[in-house]
Amino acid sequence: MDFRVGFRKIRVLPPPEERLRTLAQGADQAEAWAEQARLRIQPVLVRLYELRRRIATTAVALVAVWLFLHVTFGANGTVVYRSKKAEYQKLEKDIDQLQKENDNYTRQVTELKTDPKRIEKEAREQFHYARPGEVIYVAPERPASSPPANRSASK
Repeated sequence: MDFRVGFRKIRVLPPPEERLRTLAQGADQAEAWAEQARLRIQPVLVRLYELRRRIATTAVALVAVWLFLHVTFGANGTVVYRSKKAEYQKLEKDIDQLQKENDNYTRQVTELKTDPKRIEKEAREQFHYARPGEVIYVAPERPASSPPANRSASK
């Protein structure tokens, strides 16, 4: 087993005058680099400043076009709204028609329970009942016509 204790190396800082000199030299280089970058970027900035109105107008136009497309074709846009409205109106018509059918069936059930004439009519039609002395004539059912065996037979 190794029980040695290790110490980090102690860093010796340069004297303050040398640090100041190094900083001053680095500052000169940084200023020169910044000046070169500014000179390279300056024509672009001047051109952008000249075109600022066009850029702003273009940006506003793009936002307006995007907003128009979103309102027209978006998830809750006018196209979807119109289709949902048409579907709603169709469903309302279906509900009204079904309500009328329901009322008609309710009326028929009530008549079959209470109206003796209606009960007699249904008994005569469905079960072929007759009063004493009446004769019922029933027409025979027509046989279903079969389709021709081939196309030439149908011509």
